[in-house]
Amino acid sequence: MKIQQFLEHHGIVTNPFAEEDAQTDPVFRDHCIRSTYHPTWDKIFGNPAQPSTSIVFGEKGAGKTALRLQMAGRLADFNRDHPNERVYVIEYDDFNPFLDRFAETLSARKRKPARALAEWKLWDHMDAILSLAVTGLVDRILSDSSEAAATIDPDLVAAMGRHQKRDLLLLAACYDQSTAETFKGRWHRLRRKLKFRTWKSLWDRAAGVAVLLVVAAAVIMSGNWSWLASPWPYVFAILGWVPWAVRAWKWFWQARGVARNVRVGNHETRPLRQVLMHFAGPDISGQPLPNKQRTDDRYELLAKFQGLLRTLGYAGIIVLVDRLDEPHLINGSADQMKALLWPMLDNKFLKLPGIGFKLLLPIELTPFIDREQREFYERARLDKQNMVPSLEWTAESLYDVANARLQACAADGSLPTLRDLFEDSVSDQRLHEALRSLRVPRHLFKFLYRVFVAHASAHTDDRPAWKISAETFESTLALYSRDQDAVDRGLRAG
Repeated sequence: MKIQQFLEHHGIVTNPFAEEDAQTDPVFRDHCIRSTYHPTWDKIFGNPAQPSTSIVFGEKGAGKTALRLQMAGRLADFNRDHPNERVYVIEYDDFNPFLDRFAETLSARKRKPARALAEWKLWDHMDAILSLAVTGLVDRILSDSSEAAATIDPDLVAAMGRHQKRDLLLLAACYDQSTAETFKGRWHRLRRKLKFRTWKSLWDRAAGVAVLLVVAAAVIMSGNWSWLASPWPYVFAILGWVPWAVRAWKWFWQARGVARNVRVGNHETRPLRQVLMHFAGPDISGQPLPNKQRTDDRYELLAKFQGLLRTLGYAGIIVLVDRLDEPHLINGSADQMKALLWPMLDNKFLKLPGIGFKLLLPIELTPFIDREQREFYERARLDKQNMVPSLEWTAESLYDVANARLQACAADGSLPTLRDLFEDSVSDQRLHEALRSLRVPRHLFKFLYRVFVAHASAHTDDRPAWKISAETFESTLALYSRDQDAVDRGLRAG
């Protein structure tokens, strides 16, 4: 007997439980993303008009990635409905590029994962978030974004004042990480788009050229070519370029500081120095640069970024943090996850006005929190962060999830339920007990898929059975529970 025969008999077109990962699950993406939510959804998502922070802990398969995708989808809907009060969404879920660049800045003896992550600080998180944010904003202004809804009205860009254009160009110089074109070429394309004139920054070059021309004219007009044998014409010509050399030296050290201290970036000193020299002295004097290992400059730059967003129609920022256990430097290690996350658990950072952080974290981190001292709790203030200690699912909520997926895959006019698939010998109470033991949606999907396979394998095409027996249900559940226990104890892969 084929699984598809069994499903079609119950009015189900495709297998609702074939996929386990929300990112690649077409049933979730096409049908359930806007209709099936965890019971704590309202606390986690909050109100997009007033971004707030939430910290969620959940085991593998509990639906953290599904939550992220649902939040991203709901925020996109909110932005379409509120074009003048949109929320800027930053998906901070791929740590590998940042950790790779960070490790390259360390000495060889510090590049082992545990030692490298011990060097990771809050300002590294801030630099990574600003890199994602600024690169995305520049893409939208230059119309390089693949999302039509993400483009920015050119009239709003044109309405920016000179100081805001300066701020955007300064942020782009420090944090734009696009690899679609050269760093200098993209920065100048942005400058032209903003119509930001930089001719005042050329005064020292103009002075050098002018002195050179005056010296040459003096020699030619005097007709005294013997002057060329003396050092004085060359001395005067070189003196004309001293102001430019002094400024170039100053910005070399500033650029070197940025390139070395934005440890998650990929800038080189020379092109960064050339870009920074396009700012005239009055434009950039006193402006913050991330050229030191501290958070003060980053907070100022983040405030500048928020100001730019307000002008461009974004009232707030939401940062979605997920997949903390996946980077190769972490490799599933709870100790290394802690080293990466702990610097971010800072109340000043998490409670920045107008910014909400949605931290979707592995459950393996909760024992570390339980063992922390008073100093940690005073700094993190987890009591203010809408914390969900465990993303738990009741038997009833898992039953609803299963029914939602069955009906999403049903033929027109059909409303199958999980109860319909089993014989009466599998009582409602027993079914709910089994669901409770599965704990999370991923285990539910794996188990039901196995049950379908076991049932189909036990019957032939010419003698099909249209309901799953208690014997098949119990034997499959026992095998799955044993396998899952081995996974939980780390004895086999999940």
